[in-house]
Amino acid sequence: MNFDRVKEMMVEEQLISRGVKEPRVTKVMKRVPRHLFVEKALWERAYEDHPLPIGEEQTISQPFMVGTMTQALALQGKEKVLEIGTGSGYQTAILAELAEQVFTIERFESLSKKARENLHQLGYTNVVLRVGDGCLGWREFSPFDGILVTAGAPEVPKTLFEQMKEGGRMVIPIGGSKSQDLVLIRKKDKKMKRETLCGCVFVPLVGRGAWVTRE
Repeated sequence: MNFDRVKEMMVEEQLISRGVKEPRVTKVMKRVPRHLFVEKALWERAYEDHPLPIGEEQTISQPFMVGTMTQALALQGKEKVLEIGTGSGYQTAILAELAEQVFTIERFESLSKKARENLHQLGYTNVVLRVGDGCLGWREFSPFDGILVTAGAPEVPKTLFEQMKEGGRMVIPIGGSKSQDLVLIRKKDKKMKRETLCGCVFVPLVGRGAWVTRE
């Protein structure tokens, strides 16, 4: 399978034609090998327009959604970014190409280990991984220029908003446990400004202040 050609088609047909046109984002998504972040049995489906299973009842996000979320962060290259939900590390790799530092939290140790291996194999050195409750963020390294949440939440976790830098951006799915709106959050004068980008379906965000252990 010619993965380079398939990546080109993915970007042209799934991203650019649907509004993901930021050159830095499309260039990176043409380069990062998505198939290496799924099991080998799924390689031929890796560039199709849908999520794929990665274990622990989690998924690698649809390429269009990865592009949309990344574009909304408007990264220029010098940012410090927090990712909630590492998964197998594909979105992490995209962020690592576009930001100066990426801090990423995954609640499943098995997925974090797999992501670490994937990212190491591809040579990323600007990513710090951690296993834990993503809803708590990573205060030690805050404030963050950008926060990207790859699971659906009932509302914006207060702790994550507190860890945003003034003028920073957060992209997060907000809604029910079965479907959400993808929302861009901006922090201005310590207040939250919201913009709905599109509808989406993500696995539920689990942690303090989110689903299951909501407080």
